[in-house]
Amino acid sequence: MVRVSNGLLGFLNILTLVISFPVVGSGVWFQIHGASACERALQWPVMALGLFLLAVSLMGLLGSCCRVSFLLWVYLFVLFILILAMFCFAVFAFVVTNHGAGEAVSGKGYKEYRLGDYSHWLQRRVADWNTWKQIESCIGDAKLCGGLDGEVGSKANEFYKQNLSPIQSGCCKPPTYCGFVYKNATFWVAPKSGLNTRDADCKAWSNDQDKLCYGCNSCKAGVLATIKNKWKVVSIFNVALLVLLIIVYSIGCCAIRNNRADSHYKRYYGYR
Repeated sequence: MVRVSNGLLGFLNILTLVISFPVVGSGVWFQIHGASACERALQWPVMALGLFLLAVSLMGLLGSCCRVSFLLWVYLFVLFILILAMFCFAVFAFVVTNHGAGEAVSGKGYKEYRLGDYSHWLQRRVADWNTWKQIESCIGDAKLCGGLDGEVGSKANEFYKQNLSPIQSGCCKPPTYCGFVYKNATFWVAPKSGLNTRDADCKAWSNDQDKLCYGCNSCKAGVLATIKNKWKVVSIFNVALLVLLIIVYSIGCCAIRNNRADSHYKRYYGYR
C-alpha cells in the first residue's frame, strides 16, 4: 500500500508536471511569434522555467510513486537549493528596494522620480546600455505613452490633475522643473525665455513620439519605481511559495523515510 506522504507527493508533482507543459509551450510561442525584442527576451526564461518544472516534477513523481530513492534524494536537494535561493531573493529584494519614492509635484496629480533615490545596484542595472534598450523596447511595445492619447489636446490644468503611472510620469513628459510649456500630453515646447535649468533630462526631451524622454534619468527612475512596486507583490507571492516549498520538502522527507522503511522490510522479510 502506497504511504500517504508518497501518494501526496506524487499528486503534487503530477500537478506541476501538467503546469510545465503550457509553460514550455509559451516559451516556444515567444520563440516563433515574438515580434519585438521585449517578447523575444521572455523566450529563454519562460522555456527554462518550463523545463525545470518538467525535470523536477518527473524526479519527484518517480521517486515517490516508483520508490526510486536516489531520484527522491536529488529532488529534495533541488528543493533545498530552491528554498535557500528564494529566501536569499526575499532578503535581497528588501535591501535593494528599501529606498526610493516619488515626490508629489506641487499642484500636480502625479509624482516625479529621481534616479539618485534608488540603490546603486538598481542604478547600475538601468545604466547598462543593452539592458536599457530592452526596457525601452518593452515601454514602446506596451504603448504606455500612447495611453495618454485621451489627454492629448486637453487643457494644461486638466493634464496636471492626471494620476500618471511612474513610467508615464518619467518617460512620456519632460520633468516639471525644466519649465517646458504644455501643448498636449506628449508634446512640449521650450519657453521663449529658455529652460529653467540645463539639466541633462531637459536636454534629452524630444517631441519625437519614438523618443520622448526615454533617454532621461527620470524615465529610468520611473521604471525602478514600477519595479519596486511590482517586487512588493512578488515578495508576497515569494513568501507564500516559500512556505509551500517547505511543506513539500517535509512531505518529501517523509516519503524518503517510507522508502527506506519499505526497503528494510523487504530485505529482512524475504521480499525481493
